Amino acid sequence: MLKAVGQCGVAAQATPKVTDSNADQPCAWGGQRRAGVLLHPTSLPEFPHIGCLGKHAYFFIDFLETCGQQVWQMLPLGPTHEDGSPYQPLSAYAGNRRFIDLYGLQSLGWLSQEQIESDATHQAKVDMAFNAFYASLSGADEKSFGEFIEQEKYWLHDYALFCVIRELEGGASWVDWSEPLRDHDEFALSRIKSEHKEKLAAVFFEQYIFALQWQQLKNYANKKDVQLFGDMPIFVALDSAEVWAQRQYFDVDESGYPRFVAGVPPDYFSATGQRWGNPHYNWSAIQEQGFDWWVKRCEHDLKRFDLIRIDHFRGFEAYWKIPVECDTAIDGHWEKAPGEALFKVLSERFPNRPFVAEDLGIITDEVTALRNQFGLPGMGVLQFAYDGHDDNPHLPHNYSYATVAYTGTHDNDTSLGWIQSLDEHGRKMLAKHIDIATRDLPWPMIREVLESRAGIAIIPLQDILMLDSAHRMNTPGTVEHNWQWSFEWPMLKKTLCAKLLHATRHSGRLSSSKEKSLRASNDD
Repeated sequence: MLKAVGQCGVAAQATPKVTDSNADQPCAWGGQRRAGVLLHPTSLPEFPHIGCLGKHAYFFIDFLETCGQQVWQMLPLGPTHEDGSPYQPLSAYAGNRRFIDLYGLQSLGWLSQEQIESDATHQAKVDMAFNAFYASLSGADEKSFGEFIEQEKYWLHDYALFCVIRELEGGASWVDWSEPLRDHDEFALSRIKSEHKEKLAAVFFEQYIFALQWQQLKNYANKKDVQLFGDMPIFVALDSAEVWAQRQYFDVDESGYPRFVAGVPPDYFSATGQRWGNPHYNWSAIQEQGFDWWVKRCEHDLKRFDLIRIDHFRGFEAYWKIPVECDTAIDGHWEKAPGEALFKVLSERFPNRPFVAEDLGIITDEVTALRNQFGLPGMGVLQFAYDGHDDNPHLPHNYSYATVAYTGTHDNDTSLGWIQSLDEHGRKMLAKHIDIATRDLPWPMIREVLESRAGIAIIPLQDILMLDSAHRMNTPGTVEHNWQWSFEWPMLKKTLCAKLLHATRHSGRLSSSKEKSLRASNDD
């Protein structure tokens, strides 16, 4: 039996320091300071040709273990739109079917080597595997498949219908579907269910296999003492299964179009702000249901991950509400959200607090107070630290144990690219803290993060590899050339692994079990 499985992060200029009343509270990761690497699975070699839940993901976990890293942080895993952004998913629950490892399907007898090596697309090959699976469905496979569908029915049926209808409607957004399908006419949906049973089953199969392969990967990581650190976007895309199927929980009109859209005001990244376009929540309707929508979503993601970053945390205190007719985010306004009531429910349901608040952007005392009230760790980003103010919360001496520290996030330039882009004043400010004349930039920044008091230190793989701006993952406010970076195994040289292991050990972030194994190998 398959066990139940399981907005764009905005960084801004440094914000005023607010006393962290929960600085020394125990966090979900316990008493051991840890180190980890930020890498989205799509950045693994050979994606998207064979998927990314196969051997390369396992090799990467081995790399993390060898280097003394205990955390693998990644971006959201949901199915994406054409732009590839993981922060605009087609579903808050589904896994991206492009991640499915083809060789895993071969090992189950549903795909041949010849089919894998054919010129067909990745999706066509997954369809071949489904056909083989469905044609011989019986016994243990049928039982496991049925149990999965039953366990996940609270989201899976709506998602499958959404996918099938979207394909029948030529890939159009659901707000542009024929009115009966757009508005959930019972007769129209019954006809889809009756006439397209196999297409619906194919979607169930994709999610079944994704869940199976993901759970196997998570089990392997945990056995290697590596935790998986996920990312939960605060918003979902307008063109998503949830907005189509649960319109009552979103601020949309009778035709499904949003009245206001999400984003952030002008900030470090953009003089006109960022207009994401996601619909806002109908918070009163969600609260009337005891925030069950959010509880289910968190329960689902915590089957996949050991720890979750809640993206755009400040949106739970107040959110930037942009009139839908505005082309930029300049003319929005802040509106209060019921964050305190929501996190009271979540803290009761998840008492070990397996969440990290992405508290970047325009952070007020009220936002920090909300995070502190529920003992949620926040984030520190070194690229925002060097403005000359000693009270900058991104400076390492201002981190608490309840901080997850980074050189940069997926939204930042690589640290080497960032250093290279600094003007003379910026370089002088940076030189007060690190040696910018060294040949191994940005490693002085990496060591700053590792040696800080932060409970978890996360370094993007691009920084470990000392890569420049050409290897950036995302540029906020743009839609082209993002989410495409990947590495190749020859980049991860033995000397690099030894360097990362040494820095992790020197900073006191090596696990006791890893220390013992190293000492044993040295004794031998």
